[in-house]
This record gives sequence, structure tokens and C-alpha cells, in this order.
Amino acid sequence: MACVKKRRGKWVADWRDGAGSRRWKTFRTQREAQDFLDLERPKARQWMKPLVDPNSTVNEYQRHWLSLIAPTVKPRTLESYTETLTNHIVPLLGAIKIRQLDRGRIKAFLSDKLSTGRLPRKQTTAAAVSTGLSRNSVRIIHATLRAMLKAAIDDGILVANPAEKLGRQSRLVTSKAARQETIKAMTREQRQQFLVCAARETPRHYPLFFTLAGTGMRLGEGLALSWDNIDVLSREIRIAKILSAGLEQTPKSGHGRTVDMSTPLAETLGRLEVARKAETLRHGWPAVPTWVFCGPTGAPMDEHHVRKMMRRVIKTSGLPCHFTPHCLRHTYASLMLQQGEPITYVQRQLGHASIQLTVDTYGKWLPMGNKQAVDRLDELESGSRMVANDDHQAVGKSEVVEVFGGPCRGRTYGPLIKSQLLYQLS
Repeated sequence: MACVKKRRGKWVADWRDGAGSRRWKTFRTQREAQDFLDLERPKARQWMKPLVDPNSTVNEYQRHWLSLIAPTVKPRTLESYTETLTNHIVPLLGAIKIRQLDRGRIKAFLSDKLSTGRLPRKQTTAAAVSTGLSRNSVRIIHATLRAMLKAAIDDGILVANPAEKLGRQSRLVTSKAARQETIKAMTREQRQQFLVCAARETPRHYPLFFTLAGTGMRLGEGLALSWDNIDVLSREIRIAKILSAGLEQTPKSGHGRTVDMSTPLAETLGRLEVARKAETLRHGWPAVPTWVFCGPTGAPMDEHHVRKMMRRVIKTSGLPCHFTPHCLRHTYASLMLQQGEPITYVQRQLGHASIQLTVDTYGKWLPMGNKQAVDRLDELESGSRMVANDDHQAVGKSEVVEVFGGPCRGRTYGPLIKSQLLYQLS
């Protein structure tokens, strides 16, 4: 039975959690203890059977969590989670029990990471000392911690996620508008300048750069393309996998998609296929390489080498050096939206899971005004007014106003006169 009692000058909240384990916590005042108990009672009513030790610390549980998700996430995602936990979360929160993590403690932890990297009170681990981090780094830390605590709910340790929606409410992470300002996209003139320079400086990489800029696909998706994914006649490309760190994986969305390509791009890939067959005969390869974009040995292009070649082209063309292969994806999306293409079409081409994601990422490039639409509205108003005036004039010229349900109009309109005539005729 949950209760609040005074012991040794302090007020103690005594209760049993959803797993049936007895818990207690001390407070300075009776009011604080009672408020805390009111929050814990609904959680205690929900019976749960933990799959792991309910008293697990953050350090203990993170090892269990990483081993649990390893078969289901991409290697790069697992690497990011492991690095974030090892370098940021475990040094500061590793000794704390999962059950003792509350919103206030997590908010203070993220604030310290964002400002100066100060340690929370009673934490003196030298390895935890760090400098202030960027908002994007804090966003990644918060996302990792939120994902781990969400799994703790499924394991029966928690009944609610204390890190859920915390970054948005406390403004510890970058807003959507601020993230949009960090997106680097080329203008239409810069895109053309880059492609012309790429065709001149590195003919082997030009078709890849043209494909990225003309379809909005990611670099890993482009490197994984095979010739059976290309339909030149229908001008369609099937994206079924990605190439990351030399390994074939499913796309980021978890499933494939089909994207459209322009006529110039289709012609470029068609010429590339012919040139690849000639290259196969010239080098004496046993068969045409299955990869659309391959190196001189027939193996798929190396991601780091592609980035290096793009930096060279960017430098030669005189464009800003901050452009990367992923900026070609941003360039595609921004230019498509600026020229008035439907956002649903852009979303499908990019492979976003929802329109909201497309709007959050590229919202600043959406047309915010359409004077032609306003003109069409006024034209419609003018036409309606003109029709109304014509009807009014027609009604004004009418000699007799019809009354619904009255006698039909004839040469002798008065009903009395009509009745007299009929009487005489009879």
C-alpha cells in the first residue's frame, strides 16, 4: 500500500512499482512526497514483468540494448549509437539506474552538453570533461538516449519515456527553420557550371554526378545502381539497394522506389552503357560489369574517391567549397520546388517517408506567393459580376413579373376577364 510517512526528520514516499518491487524515496516536505506519490500510483497500477534487471544502470542497459538492435539496424547507425553512448552518455549517466532518469536530470544533462560540457553535480569523472557541443551534436545525443529509453519501456523497466519531446520543449535542439538554413543547395546556374566542369575534368564521374543532380538520389543509392535498374526507354530508375562501406544494404526508407529521369540523363546513361561494352572488350573482361558506375577495374566506385573528385571539380569551377555529393540531392529538391512542381512528386522522388519530412527539410524553397492565382480569382469575380448585371438588366426589361404558381401568361392575362369570356361562350 502506497503511503507517505515521516522518518528521521524526512518524509518518505513508500510504494510498490508495476513489477511488485518495493520502492521508497525521501523528500524534504510532506507536500513533495505526496505529489511524487500521486505521479507514481498510475504507473504502479500497470503490471509489468521486466525482461531485464529493473535495477539496471544506464551502462549495463546500453550493452543489452546495443546487442538487441545490432541485427536490425544498419552498421553505420549502430556505429553512431555506440560512439554517442561511449563518448557522451555513459561517462555522465552510466552509473545512474534507468528508473532514476527523469526529465529534469536529462534536461540538465543536455544543457551541460550544449553549453560548456560541465558535469552534473556529484559527478567527477575526468573522462566526462568535454567542451560545449553544437546543437546538431546535442540533437544526436538526445535521439540516441530517447531511442534507448523507448526500448526500456518495451523491456518493462519504464512505463514512460522521460526523454520524449524534451528537446523540442526545452529548445535544446536546432529548430526546423534553423536546420533549413544550414542546407547547402546550388542555384540553377551553379548546377550547370558544376556539370559542365565535371564533364570536362572527370568524364568517368560525370554520369554519376549528373544522375545525382537529376534524380535527387543519395550517393550510396547511386553507387549501388546496376544495369537492370535502368530503363532508358521508359526513363525510369529503380532504386533497390545502397552501397555503404562496400556493403550492399536496403535503402534508408527500408524499401525501394522508382524515380523518373530527364531525356538528357536517359541519353547519357544510354551512351554510357554502349561505352561500357566497348571498355569490356578493350580490357578483356569476362563480362560487362553489373555496376552502372564503376572504376577502371570494373569494381564499383569508391565513395571516398568520388568525394575527392567532386572537391576537385568544385575547386576548378570556382564554386563554394562547402558543396558535397549530398548537396546535389538538396539542389534537385530545391530547384524542383522553386519551379512549382507538386511537393508530393518531390517527396516520392526523394523517397521521404512523409510529406511533413519534405516540408520540414525544404520548406523555405516552397513558393510563398502566386500572383497569377490571385489574378485568376479576380477574373472569376469580374465574370460573375458581369453575368449578374446582364441578368439584372434582362429582368428590368421584362413587362410582367411572373409569380410562381400563378396562371400562365396569355393575351388576356386577367383571370376575371377570362372567366367572363368563358361564361359568354358557354
